[in-house]
Amino acid sequence: MTTIDNDTWCPSPRQMEDAQVLALARALGLPDYDALHAFSLRDPAGYWMAAIDFLGINWSKRPIAYIDLARGPAFPRWFPGGELNWVDTVLAWADDPRTADALGLVAEQEDGTCRSLTFRELGAAVRRFAAGLRAHGIRRGDRVGMLCENGIEATVSLLGLSYIGAITVPLFSGFGIDAVIARLQGGGVRALIATTGFYRRGRYVDVVPTIQQAVAQLPGIETVFWKPARGVALPALGLAWQALADTPDDGQPSVRMSPDDPFLVIYTSGTTGKPKGPVHTHGGFPLKIAHDAAVHFDVDVGDVYCWPADIGWVAGVLVLCSALLRGATLVCYDGAPDFPDWSRMSRIVERHKVTHFGSAPTLIRGMASNEALALAGDRSTVQLLITAGETIAPEHFTWFRTRFGNNAAPVINYTGGTEVSGGLLSSVVVKPIRPAGFNTGSPGVDVRVVDEAGHPLVGRVGELAIAAPFVGMTQSFWQDDERYLDSYWRTTPGLWIHGDLAQQNRDGSFFMMGRSDDTLKVAGKRLGPAEVEEIVLELPQVHEAAAVGIADAAKGEALVVFVVPKPTWQGDQDEMAREVNRVVEQRMGKPFRPSAVHSVASLPKTRSSKVMRRLIRQVYCDQPLGDLSALDNPDALEEIRSVKPSE
Repeated sequence: MTTIDNDTWCPSPRQMEDAQVLALARALGLPDYDALHAFSLRDPAGYWMAAIDFLGINWSKRPIAYIDLARGPAFPRWFPGGELNWVDTVLAWADDPRTADALGLVAEQEDGTCRSLTFRELGAAVRRFAAGLRAHGIRRGDRVGMLCENGIEATVSLLGLSYIGAITVPLFSGFGIDAVIARLQGGGVRALIATTGFYRRGRYVDVVPTIQQAVAQLPGIETVFWKPARGVALPALGLAWQALADTPDDGQPSVRMSPDDPFLVIYTSGTTGKPKGPVHTHGGFPLKIAHDAAVHFDVDVGDVYCWPADIGWVAGVLVLCSALLRGATLVCYDGAPDFPDWSRMSRIVERHKVTHFGSAPTLIRGMASNEALALAGDRSTVQLLITAGETIAPEHFTWFRTRFGNNAAPVINYTGGTEVSGGLLSSVVVKPIRPAGFNTGSPGVDVRVVDEAGHPLVGRVGELAIAAPFVGMTQSFWQDDERYLDSYWRTTPGLWIHGDLAQQNRDGSFFMMGRSDDTLKVAGKRLGPAEVEEIVLELPQVHEAAAVGIADAAKGEALVVFVVPKPTWQGDQDEMAREVNRVVEQRMGKPFRPSAVHSVASLPKTRSSKVMRRLIRQVYCDQPLGDLSALDNPDALEEIRSVKPSE
């Protein structure tokens, strides 16, 4: 049984009655969620064939089966015999009388400018843009890079490319030249959709030099379609994005695709070497996200969905699909989340009457530290909150629910990754939710926690693993099957080893403990960094914390903790170190007392706010840094370098 205490959220009778996941259970003739989850693992074919009907997935030719495993579990063929273009499910809302004139897309910029499209207008814009792509020679199977701030243009571009069967290669708007070239070259990109620039904290960021330098080094790129920032002239070389958008609709339907045809190659940073390029297909990623939006996020027609995320990362595409595949309004925000101040997110909620709001844990911590401003906007419309991207401390999880969510909206913790589309672990609104926990594995995903030999573990920390192919898993890495197999399938035969540490409890709930490549093994005990960090974050003077392990002759690894003090902290480095040492020793035992504690101004993070412990460890130990393309704040490395241990 799940432990019920004052911090555990429990559903109301109304939330139970209205839950999408129980509507799916009823469609399957099942009495409750536990029966649904068990059925999804016992009979995944029966589950998914019913789920695609419940989700309203638009097929031009229905599949005759669920899966073909002729090439083995690492290379399944999904929904054989079927034919679809995932964009048809989005555009169906443009033809539905219930939704055609409802808002489909709202885009707010940092300066407060807002633009919007109804579903009918969105459908027309996608068809015109698709016609423009065809008129300029873009065809099925072409890879097209996209570096564009989130909003109408990025959304229409992604949908239009998929509509004609092309493959989008998204790029993070903050990438430097090396990261841009690596992804465009790796994907064999033929054309590029690019912004000229965007505003962050009121300052213009010029992207043109980076794009021009990349194109000069990549002769395979034939065309750049420029989306100009307001008041910025188009570069001399290339075409205007608006010219494609203004092309008359040529009346051609979307291109018929196999469920296994790619629509997305989205690169993610490797620990070393070149970035990995997970491949996602028309019958994989969109179906998994539509499923998770209904089952985990409880999204339905008429909801208003906002989760600020860069379209260059998987979260941006996930957010787009979560809303638009379910007939909900997608609210995009292009700008800093604390600009002009920390009220920005709650003001967005108030302005657009957001019902579903998502946030990375780092943003939640920032809002909690600036509560008066962060709660200034009316949040009474919020029905559900989401957090994802990294582990979250229970105190911040609880703050998000009780303060930002007015103690009514549940917080859905969600974890998956670029290679798996959506959630492996999450929560559903029909079961109690403990702070920072996940109350279920995602239905249809046979997820478990295992030891190094692959044996299941309960009540102990182990590797997060999946025991069978699952909808949403990457088809492979782009033109690199061997690296894909090495990354997930060859560590423990028969299991997908995801690279995360987790603990499964007897009631079926889970807790995440961090990345396994961040694992510490101190005095023979293996522990995730989150176990240490959550303890340190309980100190009132600590704003952020990161725990890493470094080689130690006596202990195997020694624990080193980096902390970012709260602005109100008036003490010195020695006092902070004493407090951190005291609380870790008290809570975890004397063998786990940190060998060093360092106070720093910031921790290195990705744009999606994940702390990059790998880089902390490598800088601190003078090791090669590998791929830095995901790093958002390189200045943070210099301070860590300055406090590295002496030889």
